[in-house]
Amino acid sequence: MTGDPSSPAPPLSAAADVLLRAPTAADTPVLDTFGSREVRGEHDFYDDADLADLHHGSFRAGSRVVSDATGQVLGRVTFHEVAYGPNRGSLAWRIGVTVLPEHRGRGVGARAQRLLADELFATTAAFRVEADTDVPNVAERRALAAAGFREEGVLRGARWRAGVRRDAVLFSRLRTDD
Repeated sequence: MTGDPSSPAPPLSAAADVLLRAPTAADTPVLDTFGSREVRGEHDFYDDADLADLHHGSFRAGSRVVSDATGQVLGRVTFHEVAYGPNRGSLAWRIGVTVLPEHRGRGVGARAQRLLADELFATTAAFRVEADTDVPNVAERRALAAAGFREEGVLRGARWRAGVRRDAVLFSRLRTDD
């Protein structure tokens, strides 16, 4: 893959009222709330450390602030590489989104995930961008479909949260998808 989408940059992508941009120092108080159960919600809060920003080694990772045109933080998207083979051509991007509770239900997550996938296709050689969510998370499943992702299937027992194994459903967008 080419380019380094994890490097801080000026605003990168925009769609109507949703913008993806690099975090700034002014965003820190809001971003610091993203570890709380209230912000993460029932399908995105885990009992142990969130590894979304801690990927190391040969894998690249990053995040973008989701904001409106005024700069108000609406949420955050994250991304990291996943390997489906031993070569660079078999790497894909796994993305995620957290929208602040007061901005949910307005399509912010769908627009942000579409923008992030578009950015990753535009700035890397990746052929695949994927996301997953808990099977009962109907709102996120709808958001991913609205962002152009296709449902692929269930990942049995993929998540451990609140002392229980949970199934997740996997979605993907390919570079060749409409």
